[in-house]
Amino acid sequence: MTKVKICGVTQRAHALAAAEAGADFVGIVFADSPRRLSVDQARPVVDALRSLGGSRPRVVGVFANASSEEVNATAEALDLDLVQLSGDEPPDLLQRILRPAIKAVHLLTDEPPEVAAPAAREALARWRDANVLPLLDAKIAGRYGGTGKAIDWSVARELAGDHEFLLAGGLTPGAVAETVRRVRPWGVDVSSGVETGGVKDVSKIRAFIQAVRSVDPSRNQV
Repeated sequence: MTKVKICGVTQRAHALAAAEAGADFVGIVFADSPRRLSVDQARPVVDALRSLGGSRPRVVGVFANASSEEVNATAEALDLDLVQLSGDEPPDLLQRILRPAIKAVHLLTDEPPEVAAPAAREALARWRDANVLPLLDAKIAGRYGGTGKAIDWSVARELAGDHEFLLAGGLTPGAVAETVRRVRPWGVDVSSGVETGGVKDVSKIRAFIQAVRSVDPSRNQV
């Protein structure tokens, strides 16, 4: 049963649409990004999700190269369920984070698989051992997510045989089902792939989640 994270949500209506469609996680960005929100801007989005009760998606605050003090303060102010560190954070910073964490692992896209895979495997193992959920995304100079750049699915499939991670990068409603069939990741993460003109598109959010669930029919039989 593949988990789904809809990331970069900026509006209450989009968060509720993701929840209604069956998202497991909703991500709110506090890092440098066109989708960045302040704590005050994020509060109505978080409150809308919290009003749904126990069946709601878990709310993830997304940061990149922020201090542990900033991450913890934002998480406390909004009572976030998890935080996601998408930058070049060192392992010791994770030890100072007070919420459950997701850590981005950036896979080199300009290196052959025999070079990229070992480095990613080492990072995935490190975060697994630290009880942190990894997110596998493409490495783009100066960017820390939301680029729509796909990674090598053959490398991702090899890594998924040994590690649980959220798979990000280049996922769209039309392509995600085949990607899930091929890679079999623990979960998938999408941001730009469910947008139109840089804004979340409710129809694309619904189509994306429906496509993932079509690969996991047992999800609808619980």
